[in-house]
Amino acid sequence: MIPVQLTLKNFLSYRDATLDFSGLHIACICGSNGAGKSSLLEAMTWVIWGQSRAASEDDIIHTGAQEVQVDFIFISNQHQYRVIRTRHRGQSSSLEFQIATPNGFRALTERGVRATQQLILEHIKLDYDTFINSAYLRQGRADEFMLKRPTERKEILAELLKLNQYDDLEERAKDLSRSFKAQAEQLERTLEGMQSSLQHKEAIAQERAELEAQHNQLQQKQAFDTIQLQSLQVIQHQRQTWEQQLVFLQQQYQNLTQDSDRLAEERRAINEQLSAIEETLSHTDEIHAGYAKYESLQTEEETLSAKFQEHSRATVQLQHLQQQLAQQINEIRSSLQHAEGQLAALQQQEQEIQQTLQKSSEVEAGLAQLAAARHRLAQLDQLQLQVTPLLQYRTSLQTQLERVQARMQARLEELQASQNQLTHQQQRQPQLQQAVMDVAVQLEQLEKKRVYLERVREKGQERRHFMERLQAHQRDYEKQMGELEQKLQMLQNPDATCPLCDRPLTEHHWQRVVEKTQTEQQEIQQQFWVIREQMAVSEREIQVLRQEYREISQQIAGYDALREQRGQLAAQLAATDDVQRHLQQIIAEKQQLERSLAEGDYARDKQEELRQIEQQLQQLNYNEQEHALARSEIERWRWAEIRQGQLKDAQKRLSQILQRQPQIEAQIAELNQKIVEQQTHSECAQQIAVLDAKIKTINYAPEQHNALRIALRKAQTWQIRYQQLKNAQEQYPQFQARSQDLKEAIQARSAERQVLVAQIESLTQQLEQTPLPTAEIQTLEQQLAFRRRQLDEQLSHLGQLQQQFNHLEALQAQYEQGQQQLQAIKQRHRVYQELAQAFGKNGIQALMIENVLPQLEAETNQLLARLSANQLHVQFVTQKAGRSGTRKKATKMIDTLDILIADARGTRPYETYSGGEAFRINFAIRLALAKLLAQRAGAALQLLIIDEGFGTQDQEGCDRLIAAINAIAGDFACILTVTHMPYFKEAFQARIEVAKTQNGSRLSLAS
Repeated sequence: MIPVQLTLKNFLSYRDATLDFSGLHIACICGSNGAGKSSLLEAMTWVIWGQSRAASEDDIIHTGAQEVQVDFIFISNQHQYRVIRTRHRGQSSSLEFQIATPNGFRALTERGVRATQQLILEHIKLDYDTFINSAYLRQGRADEFMLKRPTERKEILAELLKLNQYDDLEERAKDLSRSFKAQAEQLERTLEGMQSSLQHKEAIAQERAELEAQHNQLQQKQAFDTIQLQSLQVIQHQRQTWEQQLVFLQQQYQNLTQDSDRLAEERRAINEQLSAIEETLSHTDEIHAGYAKYESLQTEEETLSAKFQEHSRATVQLQHLQQQLAQQINEIRSSLQHAEGQLAALQQQEQEIQQTLQKSSEVEAGLAQLAAARHRLAQLDQLQLQVTPLLQYRTSLQTQLERVQARMQARLEELQASQNQLTHQQQRQPQLQQAVMDVAVQLEQLEKKRVYLERVREKGQERRHFMERLQAHQRDYEKQMGELEQKLQMLQNPDATCPLCDRPLTEHHWQRVVEKTQTEQQEIQQQFWVIREQMAVSEREIQVLRQEYREISQQIAGYDALREQRGQLAAQLAATDDVQRHLQQIIAEKQQLERSLAEGDYARDKQEELRQIEQQLQQLNYNEQEHALARSEIERWRWAEIRQGQLKDAQKRLSQILQRQPQIEAQIAELNQKIVEQQTHSECAQQIAVLDAKIKTINYAPEQHNALRIALRKAQTWQIRYQQLKNAQEQYPQFQARSQDLKEAIQARSAERQVLVAQIESLTQQLEQTPLPTAEIQTLEQQLAFRRRQLDEQLSHLGQLQQQFNHLEALQAQYEQGQQQLQAIKQRHRVYQELAQAFGKNGIQALMIENVLPQLEAETNQLLARLSANQLHVQFVTQKAGRSGTRKKATKMIDTLDILIADARGTRPYETYSGGEAFRINFAIRLALAKLLAQRAGAALQLLIIDEGFGTQDQEGCDRLIAAINAIAGDFACILTVTHMPYFKEAFQARIEVAKTQNGSRLSLAS
């Protein structure tokens, strides 16, 4: 990612700022503390990833503003992108993503901020964590990797490589392994219960066959009685059919009687309607005369309506033409007013120009004063050319002296801070020793509790297994008690057979079988209650163990934190050994710096040059105030030149005005003549006259038309009566025919009634001759019902046996399927057990670190070769020989991450190298780690941001860092360094200076 342009609006300390990175290869971001240097880096991370150091997103908005926006243009993977992120206070953010094309930026924004954010990550191939651990070298992180113990280095490397995801996978695999193990144990117990149930399958099949034979015999008897019942039911059904036919004929006779009465009533109604129609036909001539008068009035009204429509159209057209003529005249009058306004404006301008031309003598006097002032300014400019180099050199000497004083003051502040820190560390040494001892005692106590906790867990598992065995015995006893209860119920039958041999029992044998069964039942009942009591005791023990396990777990919850605290305290205690010696050196250097600053005994050659420059300036006697007064004198008389140009322009404008006045006066006369012609001789005026004549010719009278409409409404009753007459003429023949049809229908209904009376008498005689077999049918039905109940009981029992048999068949299939499922679950248990080992620390994680280290070592040595002129070389060692308990056993290899450093004199410990060599080693390892992380993310490391705390470096350390940055400059497209030290920022040609003002932070580029 290579930055091109960054635009900020109301972001943290910035109100409105733009930073152009074009042409910047190595640049220094400098400014005082709190000026806003880090805010530029925060703006980059916020606009791309939406993350910053602020606690909430509203905190990044500038105080008093309601909206923040960051616009960032950068290059990634040979494409130029643009990201714009905006947020309103108290609302959600918006995100835009664009790509550069020959025609400008094209939008790639997805629907929603989350989808757009994912698209940005896919294009740049770099997430936030990888960026801050690769492209951004933060303060205090250079030697962090080297100062850690070998075992801790692996943890840091695993954290940077994001291997903690494999820890999650290991836990998930362990959870699944435990889950499948529990499923397998549960399934095994279930299969044991199925196997005991399948033992009764053959006995149920035999009992079902015997019951089926008995059922077939009863079905044969039932079929014979059913045939007899059906023959009697045929006779009964025949008699019921005759009874139904008799009821039907009686109902049909009644319907015919009601139909005859209805037809007679309808015939009377039609005869009444015929009488009314004959009455209407008797007034035929009167209705025809009234209807003819109505048609005459309607014709006359249509004629007047046509005249009304023609009169209305002419009136509307006349109004439209009158409006059009008025609009045309108004347009001409508007042009006339505009021309008159122009003429008045020209006359006003002529008067103003005449007033300006009267001041020409005053302008000539001012021009003379301006020439004299310019001559004096030329003399002072020549004197300034001699003084300016001396002033610049004096400023340069003063700046150099201030820089020397600032470096000495900064060094003094650093020494004071170091002295305070070392004094504090020296005072804390007894406290650290006591703290280490206290933590060791607490760890020893917690270790004992951890051992006891493991014993409690094992005892709880033992109790749970014992509970599972008791539950299995309880199920067996419940099953046995059910079987014995069934035997006792069978023995309650007086004709009971032996439950074992199925033979009839004598009274003596029956008594022995009952006593034996009851004895077995009592023994099993006693065993059952013993098991219930044992389960209750075990449950209470498990509850006590669970409570104890929770309490101990809470007590040892801080074990890991105490171990980490012990390591930190031991490291701090070890670091206090050289504090006294270092403190004396700092005090001596501090006293020397304070003496030099107090006496001013520094940079004597620069101070001597500054005194000589001051003497030369006094001899020239140049006064900047007098020079400024000369410039102001010119500005004072510059109005004369302006007025001279105004006079020339006024003369030119006067001649133009005198030429335009006759043209505008002629235009006004022409417009007045055009208005008169438009009112009398235009086409629109002529059309208005023609329409006035046409309206007079139509001669429409509204009063006559209204009177005719009233008469027409009164005559409309003759139209209704005429329509009634026509309907009567059409209906009279139809009603006559309908009356005759009804008469014939009534006669037909009378004949049908006579036929039905004869059929009813015949059916009545047949019913009297055929008796009803009700008693025989009831006897057979009772026998069939009793036998049907026996069959139903047998079918129910057969159904139960068949259900049990089907259940056992399904149980057999489930048992076989369960065996296969058990094998599959055990296989999965083994698979996830192996996956948990593979995802563990000694599996894939160790393998990935082993694969990464050669690349890290090669990259480090390549950078180190350029930084040290091929004098230094590092080697990463991941295993070393450990100490064996006995001499006979083979040497055991243990995991580690040692860093071996070699130079021309051989391999030596890291602590023996000088400050410059150690710094180059740290810088090379940190930069190699950054490149490695960027490559693993799929992105090229083109941007490097260095914020390594340059204030803690002396001049030699700063020089080493500058040399290191210049040595790797060719590997990066852009390198940004952050500092507030004057000495460090002067080492770079390009500087981004940040200054804080009342209106927010400001940016400026210096070179």
